[in-house]
Amino acid sequence: MKLTLFSLFAAITVFSYWLRHINLQYLKQHGDRVPEGFEGVIDEEKLRTSSAYTFDSSRLGLWDSLFDNALLVVFLFGGLIVTYDRFIASLGGSFILSAILFFLLMGWVSTLLGIPFDLYGTFCIEDRYGFNTTTPRVWIADFLKSQGIGAVLLTFLTTVVFWLISWSPQQWWLWVWGFMALFSLVMMFISPYVIEPLFNKYEPVAEEGLVDDIRAMMEKAGLKVGKVQQMDASKRSRHSNAYFTGIGRVKRIVLYDTLIRQMSHREIVAVLAHEIGHWKKGHIWKRLLWAEVLALAGSWISFKLLAWPGLPGLLGLPADVSLPAKMVVLGFAASLALFPLGPFSAWRERCHEREADRFASDVTGRPEDLASALVKMSAENLSNLFPHPLYAAFYYSHPPAVERVRTLREWAKPSP
Repeated sequence: MKLTLFSLFAAITVFSYWLRHINLQYLKQHGDRVPEGFEGVIDEEKLRTSSAYTFDSSRLGLWDSLFDNALLVVFLFGGLIVTYDRFIASLGGSFILSAILFFLLMGWVSTLLGIPFDLYGTFCIEDRYGFNTTTPRVWIADFLKSQGIGAVLLTFLTTVVFWLISWSPQQWWLWVWGFMALFSLVMMFISPYVIEPLFNKYEPVAEEGLVDDIRAMMEKAGLKVGKVQQMDASKRSRHSNAYFTGIGRVKRIVLYDTLIRQMSHREIVAVLAHEIGHWKKGHIWKRLLWAEVLALAGSWISFKLLAWPGLPGLLGLPADVSLPAKMVVLGFAASLALFPLGPFSAWRERCHEREADRFASDVTGRPEDLASALVKMSAENLSNLFPHPLYAAFYYSHPPAVERVRTLREWAKPSP
Protein backbone atom coordinates (compact mmCIF):
# COMPACT_ATOMS: atom_id res chain seq x y z
CA MET A 1 0.00 0.00 0.00
CA LYS A 2 2.94 2.32 0.69
CA LEU A 3 4.10 1.95 -2.91
CA THR A 4 0.56 2.59 -4.15
CA LEU A 5 0.26 5.82 -2.16
CA PHE A 6 3.70 6.95 -3.26
CA SER A 7 2.81 6.26 -6.90
CA LEU A 8 -0.44 8.23 -6.53
CA PHE A 9 1.42 11.11 -4.88
CA ALA A 10 4.04 11.08 -7.64
CA ALA A 11 1.36 11.01 -10.36
CA ILE A 12 -0.52 13.97 -8.86
CA THR A 13 2.73 15.90 -8.39
CA VAL A 14 3.86 15.28 -11.96
CA PHE A 15 0.42 16.25 -13.24
CA SER A 16 0.49 19.54 -11.29
CA TYR A 17 3.95 20.32 -12.67
CA TRP A 18 2.71 19.51 -16.17
CA LEU A 19 -0.11 22.03 -15.65
CA ARG A 20 2.49 24.65 -14.71
CA HIS A 21 4.46 23.79 -17.85
CA ILE A 22 1.56 24.05 -20.30
CA ASN A 23 0.46 27.28 -18.61
CA LEU A 24 3.83 28.89 -19.27
CA GLN A 25 4.00 27.47 -22.78
CA TYR A 26 0.57 28.93 -23.49
CA LEU A 27 1.80 32.30 -22.26
CA LYS A 28 4.81 32.05 -24.57
CA GLN A 29 2.56 31.38 -27.55
CA HIS A 30 -0.09 34.02 -26.89
CA GLY A 31 1.50 36.57 -24.59
CA ASP A 32 2.84 38.90 -27.26
CA ARG A 33 -0.47 40.49 -28.29
CA VAL A 34 -2.52 43.01 -26.39
CA PRO A 35 -5.98 41.52 -25.69
CA GLU A 36 -9.02 43.25 -27.09
CA GLY A 37 -10.28 45.85 -24.66
CA PHE A 38 -6.92 46.30 -22.94
CA GLU A 39 -5.51 48.72 -25.51
CA GLY A 40 -4.38 52.06 -24.14
CA VAL A 41 -3.63 50.64 -20.70
CA ILE A 42 -1.39 47.70 -21.60
CA ASP A 43 1.15 47.86 -24.40
CA GLU A 44 3.66 45.34 -25.72
CA GLU A 45 6.32 46.46 -23.25
CA LYS A 46 3.94 45.97 -20.34
CA LEU A 47 3.06 42.52 -21.72
CA ARG A 48 6.72 41.53 -21.83
CA THR A 49 7.17 42.69 -18.25
CA SER A 50 4.03 40.83 -17.18
CA SER A 51 5.23 37.64 -18.85
CA ALA A 52 8.65 37.91 -17.24
CA TYR A 53 7.04 38.42 -13.83
CA THR A 54 4.82 35.37 -14.34
CA PHE A 55 7.79 33.23 -15.38
CA ASP A 56 9.95 34.37 -12.46
CA SER A 57 7.17 33.85 -9.93
CA SER A 58 6.29 30.46 -11.36
CA ARG A 59 9.91 29.39 -11.34
CA LEU A 60 10.26 30.30 -7.67
CA GLY A 61 7.01 28.50 -6.90
CA LEU A 62 8.31 25.41 -8.68
CA TRP A 63 11.53 25.30 -6.67
CA ASP A 64 9.59 25.90 -3.46
CA SER A 65 7.23 23.05 -4.34
CA LEU A 66 10.07 20.70 -5.24
CA PHE A 67 11.75 21.42 -1.92
CA ASP A 68 8.53 20.92 0.05
CA ASN A 69 7.74 17.68 -1.76
CA ALA A 70 11.25 16.35 -1.17
CA LEU A 71 10.87 17.04 2.55
CA LEU A 72 7.46 15.38 2.51
CA VAL A 73 8.85 12.24 0.89
CA VAL A 74 11.69 12.02 3.42
CA PHE A 75 9.40 12.72 6.36
CA LEU A 76 6.54 10.37 5.44
CA PHE A 77 7.97 7.74 3.12
CA GLY A 78 11.51 7.79 4.50
CA GLY A 79 10.34 7.06 8.05
CA LEU A 80 11.52 10.33 9.60
CA ILE A 81 8.04 10.80 11.05
CA VAL A 82 8.61 7.75 13.28
CA THR A 83 11.88 9.17 14.59
CA TYR A 84 10.20 12.52 15.21
CA ASP A 85 7.24 10.84 16.91
CA ARG A 86 9.55 8.89 19.20
CA PHE A 87 11.44 12.07 20.04
CA ILE A 88 8.24 13.87 21.10
CA ALA A 89 7.24 10.84 23.18
CA SER A 90 10.65 10.82 24.90
CA LEU A 91 10.00 14.31 26.27
CA GLY A 92 7.49 12.73 28.61
CA GLY A 93 4.61 15.15 28.24
CA SER A 94 0.93 14.44 28.78
CA PHE A 95 -1.41 13.39 25.98
CA ILE A 96 -2.35 17.01 25.25
CA LEU A 97 1.11 18.51 25.77
CA SER A 98 2.72 15.94 23.47
CA ALA A 99 0.19 16.80 20.75
CA ILE A 100 0.91 20.52 21.15
CA LEU A 101 4.67 19.96 20.89
CA PHE A 102 4.22 17.62 17.92
CA PHE A 103 2.36 20.15 15.80
CA LEU A 104 4.16 23.28 17.03
CA LEU A 105 7.67 21.99 16.37
CA MET A 106 6.70 20.50 13.02
CA GLY A 107 5.12 23.81 11.97
CA TRP A 108 8.11 25.86 13.12
CA VAL A 109 10.62 23.68 11.27
CA SER A 110 8.54 23.86 8.09
CA THR A 111 8.27 27.64 8.39
CA LEU A 112 11.98 28.13 9.02
CA LEU A 113 12.91 25.99 6.02
CA GLY A 114 10.61 28.08 3.84
CA ILE A 115 12.12 31.43 4.85
CA PRO A 116 14.70 31.57 2.01
CA PHE A 117 11.95 31.21 -0.61
CA ASP A 118 9.85 33.90 1.06
CA LEU A 119 12.82 36.28 1.30
CA TYR A 120 13.79 35.73 -2.33
CA GLY A 121 10.24 36.26 -3.49
CA THR A 122 9.83 39.46 -1.50
CA PHE A 123 13.21 41.14 -1.79
CA CYS A 124 14.31 39.85 -5.21
CA ILE A 125 11.36 39.10 -7.48
CA GLU A 126 8.85 41.57 -6.03
CA ASP A 127 11.56 44.21 -5.77
CA ARG A 128 12.78 43.57 -9.33
CA TYR A 129 9.33 44.37 -10.73
CA GLY A 130 8.72 47.40 -8.54
CA PHE A 131 6.18 45.89 -6.16
CA ASN A 132 8.07 45.48 -2.93
CA THR A 133 7.96 48.31 -0.38
CA THR A 134 8.63 46.06 2.64
CA THR A 135 11.71 46.81 4.71
CA PRO A 136 13.65 44.07 6.53
CA ARG A 137 12.38 45.51 9.79
CA VAL A 138 8.74 45.27 8.71
CA TRP A 139 9.29 41.76 7.33
CA ILE A 140 10.82 40.57 10.62
CA ALA A 141 8.05 42.21 12.65
CA ASP A 142 5.37 40.59 10.47
CA PHE A 143 7.12 37.22 10.73
CA LEU A 144 7.36 37.33 14.52
CA LYS A 145 3.79 38.52 14.97
CA SER A 146 2.37 35.91 12.60
CA GLN A 147 4.36 33.15 14.27
CA GLY A 148 3.29 34.30 17.72
CA ILE A 149 -0.38 34.48 16.77
CA GLY A 150 -0.17 31.14 14.96
CA ALA A 151 1.45 29.47 17.96
CA VAL A 152 -1.20 30.77 20.36
CA LEU A 153 -4.08 29.70 18.11
CA LEU A 154 -2.53 26.30 17.35
CA THR A 155 -1.92 25.67 21.05
CA PHE A 156 -5.48 26.61 21.92
CA LEU A 157 -7.02 24.52 19.14
CA THR A 158 -4.86 21.48 19.85
CA THR A 159 -5.60 21.68 23.58
CA VAL A 160 -9.36 21.79 23.08
CA VAL A 161 -9.46 19.16 20.31
CA PHE A 162 -7.35 16.62 22.18
CA TRP A 163 -9.21 17.29 25.42
CA LEU A 164 -12.47 16.56 23.60
CA ILE A 165 -10.96 13.35 22.21
CA SER A 166 -9.99 12.16 25.69
CA TRP A 167 -13.28 13.34 27.24
CA SER A 168 -15.57 11.67 24.67
CA PRO A 169 -13.67 8.87 22.86
CA GLN A 170 -16.77 7.68 20.95
CA GLN A 171 -18.38 11.02 20.07
CA TRP A 172 -15.42 13.37 19.79
CA TRP A 173 -15.86 13.78 16.04
CA LEU A 174 -19.17 15.60 16.60
CA TRP A 175 -17.86 17.74 19.48
CA VAL A 176 -14.71 18.67 17.54
CA TRP A 177 -16.76 19.63 14.49
CA GLY A 178 -19.05 21.83 16.60
CA PHE A 179 -16.12 23.49 18.34
CA MET A 180 -14.27 24.19 15.10
CA ALA A 181 -17.41 25.60 13.49
CA LEU A 182 -17.95 27.91 16.47
CA PHE A 183 -14.28 28.90 16.50
CA SER A 184 -14.41 29.82 12.79
CA LEU A 185 -17.44 32.07 13.36
CA VAL A 186 -15.84 33.75 16.37
CA MET A 187 -12.67 34.40 14.39
CA MET A 188 -14.73 36.03 11.62
CA PHE A 189 -16.11 38.41 14.25
CA ILE A 190 -12.90 39.27 16.10
CA SER A 191 -10.25 39.07 13.37
CA PRO A 192 -11.09 42.49 11.83
CA TYR A 193 -10.68 44.14 15.24
CA VAL A 194 -8.03 42.06 16.99
CA ILE A 195 -5.71 40.39 14.47
CA GLU A 196 -5.80 42.40 11.24
CA PRO A 197 -4.91 45.74 12.93
CA LEU A 198 -1.72 44.14 14.25
CA PHE A 199 -0.39 44.15 10.70
CA ASN A 200 -2.04 47.07 8.96
CA LYS A 201 -3.57 50.43 9.73
CA TYR A 202 -7.26 50.77 8.92
CA GLU A 203 -9.07 54.06 8.63
CA PRO A 204 -12.25 55.37 7.00
CA VAL A 205 -12.01 56.20 3.31
CA ALA A 206 -11.27 59.89 3.35
CA GLU A 207 -10.96 60.85 -0.32
CA GLU A 208 -13.26 63.75 -1.06
CA GLY A 209 -16.38 62.77 -2.96
CA LEU A 210 -15.63 59.05 -2.87
CA VAL A 211 -17.49 58.44 0.40
CA ASP A 212 -20.66 60.02 -1.01
CA ASP A 213 -20.41 57.90 -4.16
CA ILE A 214 -19.95 54.78 -2.05
CA ARG A 215 -22.86 55.62 0.22
CA ALA A 216 -25.17 56.23 -2.75
CA MET A 217 -24.25 52.92 -4.34
CA MET A 218 -24.72 51.02 -1.08
CA GLU A 219 -28.15 52.55 -0.53
CA LYS A 220 -29.11 51.51 -4.05
CA ALA A 221 -27.85 48.00 -3.31
CA GLY A 222 -29.90 47.89 -0.12
CA LEU A 223 -27.00 46.88 2.09
CA LYS A 224 -25.67 48.39 5.27
CA VAL A 225 -22.02 47.58 5.76
CA GLY A 226 -20.44 48.44 9.09
CA LYS A 227 -17.50 50.26 7.56
CA VAL A 228 -15.78 50.99 4.29
CA GLN A 229 -12.12 51.39 5.13
CA GLN A 230 -8.81 51.80 3.45
CA MET A 231 -5.72 49.84 4.42
CA ASP A 232 -2.11 50.94 4.21
CA ALA A 233 -1.16 48.12 1.85
CA SER A 234 1.50 50.34 0.28
CA LYS A 235 3.54 49.81 3.44
CA ARG A 236 4.45 46.40 2.08
CA SER A 237 3.57 46.23 -1.61
CA ARG A 238 2.30 48.18 -4.59
CA HIS A 239 -0.16 45.44 -5.51
CA SER A 240 -3.79 46.56 -5.38
CA ASN A 241 -6.94 44.80 -4.26
CA ALA A 242 -10.14 45.01 -2.22
CA TYR A 243 -11.88 42.47 -0.02
CA PHE A 244 -14.89 41.76 2.17
CA THR A 245 -14.23 40.81 5.80
CA GLY A 246 -16.22 40.03 8.93
CA ILE A 247 -19.76 38.81 9.33
CA GLY A 248 -23.02 40.18 10.72
CA ARG A 249 -22.75 43.65 12.20
CA VAL A 250 -18.96 43.68 12.00
CA LYS A 251 -18.81 43.12 8.23
CA ARG A 252 -16.82 45.68 6.32
CA ILE A 253 -15.21 46.33 2.96
CA VAL A 254 -11.51 47.10 2.84
CA LEU A 255 -9.79 48.93 -0.02
CA TYR A 256 -6.05 48.92 -0.52
CA ASP A 257 -4.73 52.47 -0.52
CA THR A 258 -2.87 51.52 -3.72
CA LEU A 259 -6.19 50.76 -5.42
CA ILE A 260 -7.63 54.13 -4.40
CA ARG A 261 -4.65 55.89 -5.98
CA GLN A 262 -4.84 53.93 -9.21
CA MET A 263 -8.52 54.19 -10.03
CA SER A 264 -11.27 56.70 -10.64
CA HIS A 265 -14.20 57.02 -8.24
CA ARG A 266 -16.49 55.18 -10.64
CA GLU A 267 -14.08 52.27 -10.91
CA ILE A 268 -13.67 52.06 -7.13
CA VAL A 269 -17.44 52.07 -6.64
CA ALA A 270 -17.73 49.27 -9.23
CA VAL A 271 -15.15 47.19 -7.35
CA LEU A 272 -17.06 47.78 -4.11
CA ALA A 273 -20.31 46.81 -5.82
CA HIS A 274 -18.68 43.53 -6.84
CA GLU A 275 -17.67 42.82 -3.22
CA ILE A 276 -21.17 43.70 -2.01
CA GLY A 277 -22.54 41.35 -4.66
CA HIS A 278 -20.94 38.42 -2.85
CA TRP A 279 -22.96 39.27 0.24
CA LYS A 280 -26.23 40.06 -1.53
CA LYS A 281 -26.06 36.85 -3.56
CA GLY A 282 -25.50 34.78 -0.43
CA HIS A 283 -22.05 33.60 -1.42
CA ILE A 284 -20.66 34.12 2.10
CA TRP A 285 -23.17 31.94 3.92
CA LYS A 286 -23.30 29.41 1.08
CA ARG A 287 -19.54 28.92 1.31
CA LEU A 288 -19.74 28.68 5.10
CA LEU A 289 -22.54 26.12 4.92
CA TRP A 290 -20.75 24.07 2.27
CA ALA A 291 -17.53 24.15 4.29
CA GLU A 292 -19.30 23.01 7.45
CA VAL A 293 -21.11 20.17 5.68
CA LEU A 294 -17.78 18.94 4.31
CA ALA A 295 -16.16 19.44 7.72
CA LEU A 296 -18.85 17.37 9.43
CA ALA A 297 -18.43 14.54 6.94
CA GLY A 298 -14.66 14.82 7.21
CA SER A 299 -14.79 14.73 11.00
CA TRP A 300 -16.82 11.51 11.03
CA ILE A 301 -14.60 9.87 8.41
CA SER A 302 -11.52 10.93 10.39
CA PHE A 303 -12.99 9.35 13.53
CA LYS A 304 -13.46 6.06 11.72
CA LEU A 305 -10.07 6.03 10.02
CA LEU A 306 -8.09 7.11 13.07
CA ALA A 307 -9.58 4.16 14.93
CA TRP A 308 -8.58 1.79 12.12
CA PRO A 309 -5.43 -0.15 13.06
CA GLY A 310 -4.30 -0.29 9.46
CA LEU A 311 -3.99 3.49 8.99
CA PRO A 312 -0.26 3.80 9.88
CA GLY A 313 0.47 0.81 7.67
CA LEU A 314 -0.60 2.80 4.62
CA LEU A 315 2.83 4.40 4.81
CA GLY A 316 4.60 1.42 6.32
CA LEU A 317 4.62 2.93 9.82
CA PRO A 318 4.36 0.86 13.02
CA ALA A 319 0.86 0.56 14.47
CA ASP A 320 1.86 2.16 17.78
CA VAL A 321 2.63 5.65 16.46
CA SER A 322 0.89 8.49 18.29
CA LEU A 323 -2.48 9.99 17.40
CA PRO A 324 -0.85 13.19 16.02
CA ALA A 325 1.30 11.07 13.70
CA LYS A 326 -1.81 9.18 12.55
CA MET A 327 -3.46 12.54 11.87
CA VAL A 328 -0.56 13.53 9.64
CA VAL A 329 -0.90 10.27 7.71
CA LEU A 330 -4.64 10.81 7.40
CA GLY A 331 -4.15 14.41 6.24
CA PHE A 332 -1.72 13.29 3.55
CA ALA A 333 -4.05 10.55 2.30
CA ALA A 334 -7.00 12.99 2.34
CA SER A 335 -5.06 15.50 0.22
CA LEU A 336 -4.58 12.84 -2.44
CA ALA A 337 -8.21 11.72 -2.32
CA LEU A 338 -9.53 15.29 -2.52
CA PHE A 339 -7.28 16.44 -5.36
CA PRO A 340 -9.88 15.65 -8.07
CA LEU A 341 -12.36 17.95 -6.28
CA GLY A 342 -10.08 20.96 -6.82
CA PRO A 343 -11.51 21.90 -10.24
CA PHE A 344 -15.07 21.66 -8.86
CA SER A 345 -14.28 24.03 -5.99
CA ALA A 346 -12.57 26.45 -8.36
CA TRP A 347 -15.56 26.28 -10.72
CA ARG A 348 -17.99 27.11 -7.89
CA GLU A 349 -15.93 30.14 -6.91
CA ARG A 350 -15.74 31.33 -10.51
CA CYS A 351 -19.54 31.07 -10.74
CA HIS A 352 -19.81 33.26 -7.65
CA GLU A 353 -17.43 35.79 -9.17
CA ARG A 354 -19.54 35.99 -12.34
CA GLU A 355 -22.67 36.52 -10.25
CA ALA A 356 -20.92 39.30 -8.32
CA ASP A 357 -19.84 40.92 -11.61
CA ARG A 358 -23.44 40.77 -12.82
CA PHE A 359 -24.68 42.33 -9.58
CA ALA A 360 -22.11 45.13 -9.79
CA SER A 361 -23.10 45.83 -13.38
CA ASP A 362 -26.79 45.98 -12.51
CA VAL A 363 -26.51 48.08 -9.36
CA THR A 364 -24.18 50.67 -10.91
CA GLY A 365 -25.77 50.52 -14.36
CA ARG A 366 -22.26 50.81 -15.83
CA PRO A 367 -20.56 47.44 -16.55
CA GLU A 368 -17.79 49.38 -18.30
CA ASP A 369 -16.62 50.81 -14.95
CA LEU A 370 -15.86 47.37 -13.54
CA ALA A 371 -14.29 46.31 -16.85
CA SER A 372 -12.03 49.36 -16.76
CA ALA A 373 -11.11 48.63 -13.13
CA LEU A 374 -10.16 45.05 -13.99
CA VAL A 375 -8.00 46.22 -16.88
CA LYS A 376 -6.15 48.63 -14.60
CA MET A 377 -5.69 46.02 -11.86
CA SER A 378 -4.36 43.54 -14.40
CA ALA A 379 -1.87 46.09 -15.65
CA GLU A 380 -0.78 47.32 -12.22
CA ASN A 381 -0.42 43.78 -10.80
CA LEU A 382 1.28 42.39 -13.94
CA SER A 383 -1.33 39.63 -14.08
CA ASN A 384 -1.04 36.76 -16.53
CA LEU A 385 -3.64 37.59 -19.17
CA PHE A 386 -3.16 34.29 -21.02
CA PRO A 387 -3.54 31.35 -18.61
CA HIS A 388 -4.00 27.95 -20.17
CA PRO A 389 -7.70 26.98 -19.96
CA LEU A 390 -6.92 23.69 -18.18
CA TYR A 391 -4.63 25.41 -15.68
CA ALA A 392 -7.29 28.04 -15.01
CA ALA A 393 -9.92 25.32 -14.57
CA PHE A 394 -7.84 23.73 -11.81
CA TYR A 395 -6.50 26.75 -9.97
CA TYR A 396 -8.34 29.98 -10.83
CA SER A 397 -10.93 31.13 -8.28
CA HIS A 398 -11.83 34.02 -10.63
CA PRO A 399 -12.53 33.85 -14.36
CA PRO A 400 -9.46 34.99 -16.32
CA ALA A 401 -9.33 38.79 -16.60
CA VAL A 402 -9.71 38.85 -20.39
CA GLU A 403 -12.85 36.71 -20.15
CA ARG A 404 -14.33 38.89 -17.39
CA VAL A 405 -13.67 42.11 -19.29
CA ARG A 406 -15.15 40.69 -22.49
CA THR A 407 -18.30 39.59 -20.65
CA LEU A 408 -18.72 42.94 -18.90
CA ARG A 409 -18.43 44.83 -22.16
CA GLU A 410 -20.99 42.53 -23.74
CA TRP A 411 -23.35 43.48 -20.93
CA ALA A 412 -22.59 47.15 -21.55
CA LYS A 413 -23.81 46.95 -25.14
CA PRO A 414 -27.37 48.25 -25.59
CA SER A 415 -30.00 45.59 -26.22
CA PRO A 416 -31.12 45.38 -29.87
